[in-house]
Amino acid sequence: MAKQPAVARVDRKEEVRTRILDAFIALLTEGADDLNHDAVADRAQLGRRTVYRYFPDRAALMDAALLRVRELAGPKVTYPESAEDLLETIEPVLTGFDAHADLFTLLRTTAQGRQLRLSQNRQRVASYTRALADAVKDLPPPDRKLATALLQMLHTTPWLEMRDNWGLDGKQIARATGWAVRTLLNDLKARGGLPLDQDLES
Repeated sequence: MAKQPAVARVDRKEEVRTRILDAFIALLTEGADDLNHDAVADRAQLGRRTVYRYFPDRAALMDAALLRVRELAGPKVTYPESAEDLLETIEPVLTGFDAHADLFTLLRTTAQGRQLRLSQNRQRVASYTRALADAVKDLPPPDRKLATALLQMLHTTPWLEMRDNWGLDGKQIARATGWAVRTLLNDLKARGGLPLDQDLES
């Protein structure tokens, strides 16, 4: 049975949108100097106006491209909703990075990759702050941000360092970082309102 015209139009729009984003990602992986609308249009073999119609400015294009990158790595590669969710998603996130290692290495090591990641930094910080609010709530206010930032870093950042320096894969890195996160979360429960630079009594 042929698709209804409205459904076919939606499918076509999604196809064009994905084509634009995949062209952006391809340029990123090739180390293109300027990831602008013109370069993406050329790579996607689409008109410049088409790219602007889907993504009216650079910020919209970069936001969507980062979401597409996460989508490629798997459905669990997203911001956690709680401390428990952070723990549960460590392995899917890091093994998802393994599945597209060249791309995620570039995201961590190039100026373009950094720019892409920073395009969602406000959303990233807000999401982890919400997810970990209960875990850090008893800390002195200045220390809440420090603990949240460290837990966020452990969720994703060790992948490249441990892969490059130690030859570990995502599953192994997830075991190590999962242990570190559990240790820190247990410390937070036991520590109550003690500041981070004060040791717990044995």
